[in-house]
Amino acid sequence: MLRSGMKWLGRPGFILRAMNTPHADPHPTPVLEVLPRDLSAYKRGNTGIDYVHRFESGQPGPHVLINALTHGNEFCGMVAACHLLDTGVRPLRGTLTVSFANVAAYESFHPEDPFKSRQIDHNLNRIWSSEWLDGDQDSVELRRARQLRPVVAAADHILDIHSTSQDVVPFWVYPHFARNAAVASALPLPSVHLVMPKGLGSGCPVIQHGRHGQADSDAGAALVVECGQHFLQASADRAIRVAQAFLVHFGLLERAEPERTTPHAHRRFELLRTHVIQHEDFRFVKPLKGFETFAQGEVIGHDGPQTITAPCDDCTVFMPARTPIVGREGVYLTRPMP
Repeated sequence: MLRSGMKWLGRPGFILRAMNTPHADPHPTPVLEVLPRDLSAYKRGNTGIDYVHRFESGQPGPHVLINALTHGNEFCGMVAACHLLDTGVRPLRGTLTVSFANVAAYESFHPEDPFKSRQIDHNLNRIWSSEWLDGDQDSVELRRARQLRPVVAAADHILDIHSTSQDVVPFWVYPHFARNAAVASALPLPSVHLVMPKGLGSGCPVIQHGRHGQADSDAGAALVVECGQHFLQASADRAIRVAQAFLVHFGLLERAEPERTTPHAHRRFELLRTHVIQHEDFRFVKPLKGFETFAQGEVIGHDGPQTITAPCDDCTVFMPARTPIVGREGVYLTRPMP
């Protein structure tokens, strides 16, 4: 069922487009170029954990995890994971694991509210601390995280594929460890890095679980890649390319052909503060998409009685909330790194 003002474009079941009207919502339903596909064929896997597939080469090498659908409406990861499985990718050395994380949230998707299927109960990318995983709380996401815990712990290198609510340039997200920066800088894309010297500030993500969150551990790289807007085909295409490049980098795949991308200087941003929304009356002083800059002391928004100001010159905002929800992140405040 399509809401009034929307129509199908292209192949049935493939592209939805919200039509502009004189009284359009300031956040209209986005173009849905990629929609969910039935993942039931991938449920069984071969690890004893639903939706987790592992392939061993029999040759020495690292164990690489490609993780999709940490959030249920971030379809680019689903496309990349399906591509690896559908094309029969097998590692030349080491071990490859491909996982679909929050399938329950993914299956709740409805095109009339495409952002709602991000999660069922908890944000699956904020509960990877011992406090949450060993605690006595229960939810769809906690049960799934506890199932996936050995999968994440077993991996030497992790690529967690995500996307953004707004159509902004793609970027990496990772703890400020040399091992992460080295891999992100070696890959052909993205060229923007969001670096976390003190963690995310609003919970523990997959890439900081266990030894991957420790500076002095023997862990390999653990990176989030934000591939672009959730529902765009370009984001899905980019996710495939990044996943392949990640596997090539660690020697699990051979490069099929030279990467034909225009080299860009890498831009790095240091996460200074994650603002978590405290009041229903949360608002920005102007519409924000991401990557807008503010001078020190300039007002960015208001959270009830609290004024959110830029802590430095050239303060750059990442991932401003599309729809404010109390208890969720409102905005990430960063500064450019040398």
